[in-house]
Amino acid sequence: MSHQLTTFTLAGALYGVDMRRVQEALRGQARTTVPLAAPSIAGLISLRGELVLTIDLRARLGLEPLEAGLEPMMVVVKVDGESISLLVDDIGDVIDVQGRPFDGPPDTLPTGLREVILGAYQLESSLLLALDIDRVTAV
Repeated sequence: MSHQLTTFTLAGALYGVDMRRVQEALRGQARTTVPLAAPSIAGLISLRGELVLTIDLRARLGLEPLEAGLEPMMVVVKVDGESISLLVDDIGDVIDVQGRPFDGPPDTLPTGLREVILGAYQLESSLLLALDIDRVTAV
């Protein structure tokens, strides 16, 4: 049985989430801000009539904000039956990681980031960080 990850980039690094948890990938959409929300909460979007919480993964992972003028993409995932949108720099491909070497989170990652990474897959030309979608969306 294959194990596939939907990939995306953030600040030049490649991340992946279990494809079975991904509902869809979208271009950035207008967001309504949520007063007094944590800095990682980018707002709410309306997705076919459903209000969907949007998390800025750069803020959540302690990364620098996206350059001014660049519009993030969105990966909509399912967490406990609810849709949650994740702001990412760019959407990648679906990669089958079955049989690829898998190690724990690299020691070089900052502690806050290590806490939400399940581990890393070694690809031909890069490292794919497997994101723990349940932990990263717990705000």
